[in-house]
Amino acid sequence: PLGLGELLDGAFQACRRNAAATFGSALLIQAVISVLTLFLARSLFSPDFLDTDDFAAAEQAAGPALTSASLLTVVSVVGVLLLQGMLVVPVARSILNLKTGFGQTWRLSRKRLLPLAGLGVALTVAIVVGFFAFAFALVVVVDTLGTLGIPVVIFGVLALIAVFVWLAVKLALAPAALVLEPAGIFASLRRSWQLTRRNFWRSFGILALTALLVTIVSSVISTPVILILSFVGAFGSGGDPGPAAAMTLVALNLAVTAFFSAIGYAFQAAVTSLLYVDLRIRREGFDITLMKEQELAAAGGADLVPGRDRGNGL
Repeated sequence: PLGLGELLDGAFQACRRNAAATFGSALLIQAVISVLTLFLARSLFSPDFLDTDDFAAAEQAAGPALTSASLLTVVSVVGVLLLQGMLVVPVARSILNLKTGFGQTWRLSRKRLLPLAGLGVALTVAIVVGFFAFAFALVVVVDTLGTLGIPVVIFGVLALIAVFVWLAVKLALAPAALVLEPAGIFASLRRSWQLTRRNFWRSFGILALTALLVTIVSSVISTPVILILSFVGAFGSGGDPGPAAAMTLVALNLAVTAFFSAIGYAFQAAVTSLLYVDLRIRREGFDITLMKEQELAAAGGADLVPGRDRGNGL
């Protein structure tokens, strides 16, 4: 079993040793999301949308923007889950002292990409349905109780946040289970639920601490760069940037944000992958399996993935 320090250090070592597989994959996925975000920003900076005097044109332009935003949300969720699922391969292989290249990572996980995308769509739909059901319930409460329903609304919002965090932790290991075991979409969700049973608070603490560290480090490094770019862009345009200058500034900010977000996502995915391995060790004696597979790796298992059938790539 791994302690907190071993999880964080192991994730850093795995990312450092397999930089192309971890950071390269994260940068590729974030680049795709950023390009789609840029297309969305184009509609937001269109003349019709910016013309506040013509409300009819702005309202008409807001429809495609809302549709694009919805699609971008799905793509973002799918992209994060793809990264979390794929990076369990190089992280698990690093436990056996095996290096994994960029192309090898995609090759060993290619048959699980579609199920990972399906998992992302399923979770997104569940979140949207749950949010609208909750919003409808709040509207009914406020309509029925009037101002007396405000405390109920506040309590309901806090409860929703608590439930969302609880479910996020309980299902956080689903991408790793889907790729490494491998399991189906709903089987991977059940698997994550089982592995986190009686380990919720420890898992929550590790994941929350990792997210906090990544957020602080990314903000400290990226914020000055974004501020400098914004200042240079505003100064170069005379303080009144047009649509073209605004789009250029958005593109530069997106590039910086995507770069640092990719690094942070890669590290978080590595920590989650090691947490998955750690919980399997604690509950199932997975360390015995790892020791046996170390012998296979030493015998020349170039494509061996721990937990799978001798590197068959399924």
